[in-house]
Amino acid sequence: EEFMLLANKKVSEFISLNKKGDVTQNTFIYRVHDDPDPAKLESLRDFVSTFGYKMDLANSKKVAESLNRLLHDVKGKGEENMIETLAMRSMSKAVYSTEPIGHYGLGFDYYTHFTSPIRRYPDLIAHRLLQHYLDGGKSPNKADLEEKAKHCSSMERLAADAERDSIKFMQVKFMEKHLGETFNGVISGVAEFGFWVEIPENGAEGLIKLRDLVDDSYMFDAKTHAVYGMKHGKKYQLGDQVQIKVVKANLIQKQLDFKIVD
Repeated sequence: EEFMLLANKKVSEFISLNKKGDVTQNTFIYRVHDDPDPAKLESLRDFVSTFGYKMDLANSKKVAESLNRLLHDVKGKGEENMIETLAMRSMSKAVYSTEPIGHYGLGFDYYTHFTSPIRRYPDLIAHRLLQHYLDGGKSPNKADLEEKAKHCSSMERLAADAERDSIKFMQVKFMEKHLGETFNGVISGVAEFGFWVEIPENGAEGLIKLRDLVDDSYMFDAKTHAVYGMKHGKKYQLGDQVQIKVVKANLIQKQLDFKIVD
């Protein structure tokens, strides 16, 4: 893993910087990861403060330090799953670009995908460009390469969506055999119409609709990522552990419906 990261980093630096460390004009394809979304970070900071955790959002360095400290401090705590999930959701998505804006997650100024040319086209582009520059070639048209980079990012998203759909399909197919059975789960998402529960032992995720919770009328609170019972004050919050029963498996829609077991 470390050698892979180093190779990706060094290739991008070799093309982007000269021997003196000055920036070259060589066009290249980078793997970039922008800073986290400020609004999501502020929301995360406000939320974790209710658990006694502090975050400093003064600059990128402080944010990175705060996130690392936060993830370290929540280890083994009841709120660990919830805060880890929210921290991940505050991150930007990594994409391909000709603009070397750096890789926030890795802390690198220059980074590319170079080590897997037989299975990933951006890596093949990086190999071709490296050979091109080693042969004394001139910098290619930046606009053309940027178009290719955007296409690669788009195809990566499509592939990830297809992978998620196929996994979801097989999970629902598997859970068809377990209708009526109970499992321990963790609340993985909350919305105004219900909340999702993931079963850790197999990764299957199902929806519990608020209208199916007949013990109370529940209200969604976006700030706390929870739903609250209006009469009795019962709370279901992101990261909470619950016990559920599998009540429906729709293979066509790739959806599971769960029911809370009291």
